[in-house]
Amino acid sequence: MNRYVALLRGINVGRNKQIPMADLKDLLAGLGHTDVSTYLRSGNALFTSDGTDEEALAEQISAAIAARFGAQVGVLVRGRDELAAITAADPLADRVTDPARYLVVFLSAPVTQAVVDGIDRAAYGTEVMVAGRREVYVWLPDGIADSKLTQAFFQKRLSVDTATARNWNTVTKLTTLP
Repeated sequence: MNRYVALLRGINVGRNKQIPMADLKDLLAGLGHTDVSTYLRSGNALFTSDGTDEEALAEQISAAIAARFGAQVGVLVRGRDELAAITAADPLADRVTDPARYLVVFLSAPVTQAVVDGIDRAAYGTEVMVAGRREVYVWLPDGIADSKLTQAFFQKRLSVDTATARNWNTVTKLTTLP
């Protein structure tokens, strides 16, 4: 059995795609997953599964959400070990002064630093981007609200099907939850 985190994109923001976390837990349990819990209303679900294909698990969850709630929701699944490796690798630990302004943008496909380096950094002022394996670490020292480095930006610019961001506080918390 493997422990995973499902990261849902764009739910419970405004009036669109409202999915109560209790209903999400029930949905995941109905798919045969066990030890299901959620964290925050922004679409973080932890579960145990005998499945080993993260992409297939993400597609299964996304299809079940569409069937039950009528919403098209991008879903990414990461193993808890991978999340731990992401936090351990923290390439900006020496620069970040506020974890609420430090994001990890999770991607549905691998990315390289060369691709990230191809983004015109001058257009983004003090903001810093560092590629991981299937994520980009983004430090936004002037705050998130006015940043152009959104998950939609990365999804389009990096030509990936799904991108979803979590701040550093959430990422590190997801690695410690049972």
